[in-house]
Amino acid sequence: MNNQLFESVDHYISDLLAHEDEALVAATRSLKEAGMPAISISPNQGKFLQILALLCNARNILELGTLAGYSTIWMARALPKDGRLITLEADPKHAAVAQKNIERAGLASQVQIRTGKALSILPELVDEGAGPFDMIFIDADKPPYSDYFQWALRLSRPGTLIVADNVIREGKVLDAEPANEAVAGAQRFNTMLAANTAVTATILQMVGVKEYDGMALAIVK
Repeated sequence: MNNQLFESVDHYISDLLAHEDEALVAATRSLKEAGMPAISISPNQGKFLQILALLCNARNILELGTLAGYSTIWMARALPKDGRLITLEADPKHAAVAQKNIERAGLASQVQIRTGKALSILPELVDEGAGPFDMIFIDADKPPYSDYFQWALRLSRPGTLIVADNVIREGKVLDAEPANEAVAGAQRFNTMLAANTAVTATILQMVGVKEYDGMALAIVK
């Protein structure tokens, strides 16, 4: 078993079940055109999130970390016509690119991009009474993941699904002394999640075109 095999199987699955239309292809292409990092989720992960949103019967979704809007499009397509998705993006350039991609996908009426630091916007959402959200997807900078999760709980209800990406970091979460803050942030998050009595949670390992990582899934009690 090797990475090439995992990638080939990933492509096999996505070709069968996670076909990208022009809006999704354009969102991926926009990363290179705008000089943005190519760190979007994979097609299979996008379809996975879409299915999770459908399982939740999600009408209100919150996303932390928009980038070019690729994952946003996948999840928003699971919403009913009167559903909404709020996505938070710290970088104004990224937010502008994502807005164009969301408009191209025909989702501008359902998706709102809020630009700024998530730890500044999340308290505003609480004060506005924006919640509760049915599904929350965390895919932003890793060091504050535990803080993001605590705010996510405040914007949740019993039954809300909270998903956090990139929590295995190619297995580096096993390192006793992590070499960077992203890994350390994932470790802190995983430890916090294990001790959190407000949720029932697990972590799924994932391999494929995004190499080796994992997603945490937590249901609010």
